Amino acid sequence: MKKSLIIIGCLLLVIAIAAAIGYEKYGPIKVPGDGGELVEIEGLLEGFTLPAGFTMSVYADGIADARVMEFGPSGEILVSQPSKGTITAIVDRDGDGKAEIKTIVASGLTLPHGLAFRCDTECVLYVAETDGLYVFDYDAATMKATNRTKLLELPRGSTGTHFTRSIAFMPYPDHDTLLVSIGSSCNVCDESDSRRAKVLAYDVKTGEMSEFASGLRNAVFIVTHPVTGDMWVTEMGRDGLGDDIPPDEINILKEGANYGWPICYGKNIHDTAFDKKTYIRNPCMEPFEIGSHIDIPAHSAPLGFAFVPEEGWDENMWYDALVAYHGSWNRSVPTGYKIVRMKLDAHGAYQGVEDFITGWLRPDGTKVGRPVDIKAMPGGTIFISDDHAGVVYRVVKR
Repeated sequence: MKKSLIIIGCLLLVIAIAAAIGYEKYGPIKVPGDGGELVEIEGLLEGFTLPAGFTMSVYADGIADARVMEFGPSGEILVSQPSKGTITAIVDRDGDGKAEIKTIVASGLTLPHGLAFRCDTECVLYVAETDGLYVFDYDAATMKATNRTKLLELPRGSTGTHFTRSIAFMPYPDHDTLLVSIGSSCNVCDESDSRRAKVLAYDVKTGEMSEFASGLRNAVFIVTHPVTGDMWVTEMGRDGLGDDIPPDEINILKEGANYGWPICYGKNIHDTAFDKKTYIRNPCMEPFEIGSHIDIPAHSAPLGFAFVPEEGWDENMWYDALVAYHGSWNRSVPTGYKIVRMKLDAHGAYQGVEDFITGWLRPDGTKVGRPVDIKAMPGGTIFISDDHAGVVYRVVKR
């Protein structure tokens, strides 16, 4: 009996230590979700700081685990809810700034995340679930997705790993190419699955799949730059090197390029904590490995981002990027939990960063939400999803 108690005590101690550390050095990394639980909405907006001239409200609530947003053909906003296996459409019919219609578009899905519409003669909805790329027929009148068809098998993830699969169509003349992002299976390792830690290219006309870019640990969101047509991604840096390294990143995708993971990070810094090999030449240098375009403070967890359009926006903000920092879960002093404005020129050259919306992390350490996706619209309106509070916010420039 005493021996059993000692064994149980040792096991509890190991579990406690693992929880305190939050990761295995080179093994699978746990990425905690919020479980799809809803927080109390009353008082949620108190304590937020926005730039002068902007106001913020709750556009839709009760949308547990709200992640990716995509506009439907009739102006409805579709929101993926991975932990619920659901896609929900929200609509403001009466124009009062709050969605009074919430309807289930599709359910029974496997951790759905990325969404993309394609409308030729009829509209179809592409959904990236964790185990595959699927296409649905979409009826804009009823806001229902039907006839689910699997197009592409993907390496399955779970809520304890990098399970999200994000998608985005490339601009013309490559508009038949759908990019599919697949994160690593681990914190840092040599992947056995050749599809992981990459962005793949899927041709929707031929059904052919190819590798587009590699060395991307977890490129969670993909957005097209409005001037250059380049595809940009937010990228999660590895864990296990302390509070301040390596940086999270924003990268500009180039076909055939390798962005360094698992042996390089940031501006082509060699990860010698993982990679112990001896090289004749530096393994972290162009053209062999492509460094980050923009470094972001470690553990900020950048997710959705949007380029500011011209119409309805001050000229000094045109083409800037609004980036959602989802927020750290494994840092001694929490960081992130905000929207930042990255100042860029018209061609995407980085010119600095400043806070745009703060308040999801309160001074006492309370986390009232975690911003995920962003849509910056002509006319000065922004929509932001929040997977912790289970809401979609509406930010308006007065």
